Amino acid sequence: MSGRGRVIAVTSLALEARIASGTGVSVICSHASQLVASLEAAITQGASGIISFGIAGGLASDLYAGDWVIGSAVQSGRELYPADQRWAQNLLAALPGAVHAQIVGANAPVADSIEKRRLHAQTGAAAVDMESHIAAKIAAAKRIPFAACRAIIDAVHRDLPHAAVVGLRPDGKPDLRAISRSLASQPNQFPAMLRLAMDAWVARDALRDGRRRLGAGLACPYFAETGAATDAAAASAYVEPQFRSASS
Repeated sequence: MSGRGRVIAVTSLALEARIASGTGVSVICSHASQLVASLEAAITQGASGIISFGIAGGLASDLYAGDWVIGSAVQSGRELYPADQRWAQNLLAALPGAVHAQIVGANAPVADSIEKRRLHAQTGAAAVDMESHIAAKIAAAKRIPFAACRAIIDAVHRDLPHAAVVGLRPDGKPDLRAISRSLASQPNQFPAMLRLAMDAWVARDALRDGRRRLGAGLACPYFAETGAATDAAAASAYVEPQFRSASS
């Protein structure tokens, strides 16, 4: 089903959505529970590709805030969804220093550093987020090229405070009331929240710089800057993902 249309960027934060927007890009900013419906609706308008774009939690010990991870594949449970190789190579060329590695999807925030290390040991993934696995699964089912492009916000050794986990509204904006209540009940979170704010600043700058480098269509090789990707180019270049068990 790959063909004419804009590139669909999948995000969950309002900040990510604002940064991802641009020429040839249709942005979805949706909570994981609503992402499937939102993405499927967007696909009906046509799609040259689907990209998971935004921030992620670090799982590999050599990744820090602001480092880029370009997904080689996305793991969801026992399934592994390979990313489009041509698109990944374009992303790597545009983002010097980016790591080409596996990303793992999670259905809830992975806040504890011990859990992050366990997840890395179990899967070998370099990063974790809550959207890539959903986007990858739908892209595979619809035969649309898929990519994942994520900047690290919290390194593997960082524990996310409770206020950071509860502090997000369904529209992707910070829930200031929830954050305030959490901090009021647990004031010892302030140092961790300050560190997270500093890491978030670094990750935001990385996203903005990276978005500028990626250009129209977010470096998708099947998108023509005139406004559409040609069916012939997509059909000749796109390789259907080969699904396999993540344990194989």
